[in-house]
Amino acid sequence: MKRAAATFLAGLAAWLACAAAMAQAWPAKPIRIVVPYGTGGGPDILARLIGQKIGASLGASMVIENKPGAAGNLGADAVAKAPPDGYTLLLTTTATQSINPALYPSLPFDAQRDFTAIGLVALTQVMLVVANDVPAKSLRELLALARAQPGKLTYATAGPGTMQHMASALLDGQAGIQTVQVPYKGTGQLLPDLVAGRVNMMFNSLAALLPMVRDGKLRALAVTGTRRSAAAPDVPTFAEAGLPGFDASAWYGVFGPAGLPREIVARLAGELARAVDSADLRERYAALGLDHATSTPEELERRVRDDFAKWSAVIKANNITAQ
Repeated sequence: MKRAAATFLAGLAAWLACAAAMAQAWPAKPIRIVVPYGTGGGPDILARLIGQKIGASLGASMVIENKPGAAGNLGADAVAKAPPDGYTLLLTTTATQSINPALYPSLPFDAQRDFTAIGLVALTQVMLVVANDVPAKSLRELLALARAQPGKLTYATAGPGTMQHMASALLDGQAGIQTVQVPYKGTGQLLPDLVAGRVNMMFNSLAALLPMVRDGKLRALAVTGTRRSAAAPDVPTFAEAGLPGFDASAWYGVFGPAGLPREIVARLAGELARAVDSADLRERYAALGLDHATSTPEELERRVRDDFAKWSAVIKANNITAQ
């Protein structure tokens, strides 16, 4: 028994020494950042901005790999199954880590056990807009209209289970109203109908909606979050508009596979925070309608758990299923 214990301890010591040596030598080759969505979207843009920053600081090449499919689950699964050596990272959103696990009954990964949280890199406020022919000029007026005509007002989404759907379902529940989803196959298809008034309202990111709001094609009623967006300072928060406690904001964060060495996690978390805090990235964030945000790995872990609980309740209450 003593010999077995000694052998185990010797092996553990050797493994720890090896892990420490690996962490000290890291990075010794290119680092891959997997984005579980296509090119040109928010996650892709952020991965390239942040990858350039931390690559220069670490003295490493950063390779951005877009791996879209299955609502982001394909790319997330690839990272969950990658070696925990610090050379494969995931830049993703609330969807893959906190919504999809509640929405899809049998994912090939566990979003809370199969990843190492590293840090937040941005928050994105979500805006509620209405078509110009909707008579409501404020959130209070819209809610009054919805209560007077239950089941009459419609909202556009890019499909069941999307953030547009989840935010609208959350609004129905918290405001005590009943609105009707009109699902489309993508945002590009729904926007012309929204502008034309064939559907009444929609939640979406500021980046997607601000150009049409500024052009007068849509009317903005409120934004999620605790403070007004610098990109839309004239649009009140939901709390200011009469619905305190409502928050459908989404986040962007960086993760690695489970078991990532603590030394690498700590260094990456520090590099991410420095990159996001830099003046040039803050300027780019403002132009993109994103909010600057950083966190410790522990804070990101907690956010994943809390958002999973929130969106699980919304999914269950509204019988939302993925299609």
